[in-house]
Amino acid sequence: MKDVMIVTGAGQISMAIARRIGYGKKVIMGDKRIENAKTIAEVMNNAGFDVVPFEMDLSSRESIFNMIDEAKKYGPITMLVNGAGVSPSQAPIEAILNVDLYGTAVLLEEVGKVIEPGGVGVTISSQSGFRMKQLTPKEDEQLACTPTEELLNLDLLKVENIQDTLHAYQLAKRCNEKRVMAQSVKWGEKGARINAIAPGIVVTPLAIDEFNGPRGDFYKNMFASCPAGRPATADEIANVAELLMSDKGAFITGSTFLIDGGATASYYYGPLQPKEK
Repeated sequence: MKDVMIVTGAGQISMAIARRIGYGKKVIMGDKRIENAKTIAEVMNNAGFDVVPFEMDLSSRESIFNMIDEAKKYGPITMLVNGAGVSPSQAPIEAILNVDLYGTAVLLEEVGKVIEPGGVGVTISSQSGFRMKQLTPKEDEQLACTPTEELLNLDLLKVENIQDTLHAYQLAKRCNEKRVMAQSVKWGEKGARINAIAPGIVVTPLAIDEFNGPRGDFYKNMFASCPAGRPATADEIANVAELLMSDKGAFITGSTFLIDGGATASYYYGPLQPKEK
């Protein structure tokens, strides 16, 4: 038996984090496309890790339960890395809400019920959650605390009230931030911690889809005009995850760490400010 790390989303960020802190553990690598999970598992197993690929769909509560049950077979669950998600150029509004918002909320809640004392989790959110108008305190509380099966019935999350896929994505990522705060209280009752990371542009296949999508020029200008002047690498996101999930981050829980090369700062106070109409 080994300590078990659950990883969702078999992509570059998930793999970078798992390689950084997954040694000595059983890593359950889940993805909706099993071939993606198998590819990452093969790369990591050939590097000395112990990874089991698993087919899972973050938008499905049943699929999340199945992955947790699979993880329990190998030992106590001590770590969660949620890197699954879809982007505004990859999916319609409904899919973004079901995967990035609802699915993440279910995963954090259900893993929180089985996480071991001393366990840690991190979910990958996005800078997009920082780039929309402020919600009311009531709306923030609704995103944080509404029972998962009622979340998508909230007025602000009804499809007819969402402008486009980018707006849906922003709402999902704002919900991630608020959900992590609320769930950190529940995880804390078990002596465990949960945080979020909100990356800016990171060079991954998902980002390349965005570069080639309808907002490609916007994203390219974003990283070119931000203080860092470039996109991030997956390993730079793993640097933050390593801090949050190690003993050095023992006093950090319920937080969302923005790591975007200063793009959000530039959006509010620099050359990326939206032009007034």
